[in-house]
This record gives sequence, C-alpha cells and structure tokens, in this order.
Amino acid sequence: MRRTTTAILAVLLCATAAAGCSSEKSYDDTVKDCITALKDRPEGSKEKPGSCEDVKEDDYTALLMSQVLDDNGWVDENGDVDMGKLLEDSTSQP
Repeated sequence: MRRTTTAILAVLLCATAAAGCSSEKSYDDTVKDCITALKDRPEGSKEKPGSCEDVKEDDYTALLMSQVLDDNGWVDENGDVDMGKLLEDSTSQP
C-alpha cells in the first residue's frame, strides 16, 4: 500500500511540475510575440511594444532594424537586404 501511495504521489508531483513548466512562455515565444507587435504597431510609432519588454536589448534592436528594413521595402523576396533599393535614393540626381 505504501509503494502504491508513493508511486501515485510521484506521478502527481511530476504531472504538476510539467504543467507548471509548460505554462511558462519560452524566450522564443516572447520574441515571436514581439515580432508580431512590431508588425502591428501604428505607422510612425517609436514606442517599444509591451510584448517586447522581456526581449534582450540586443535582440530587440535587431528585430527593430529588421522591421524597419522590411517596412521600407529594402528586403527582397528571399529575405535578404536589397542593396540596390537601399541605396536607390542616394544615387539619384537632385
């Protein structure tokens, strides 16, 4: 009887621990939420979205720059920066 009780308690403890860990949001999920918030942010807004608060500063800077490049149309269909588009205005004659 004692072994059965111990086994049941061990299973319940493991299940409770697993449920507690699964409810916590991973860093990758936090970053994905931040990317979505940056895409949905009103045009011209410079405020850091609330869902980006837990993103490391260096990662946030990279995500922000990526979004700026994408918003300005400087990223091609492969996701690479199109240097021709990026430098387009700098080479035009006034």
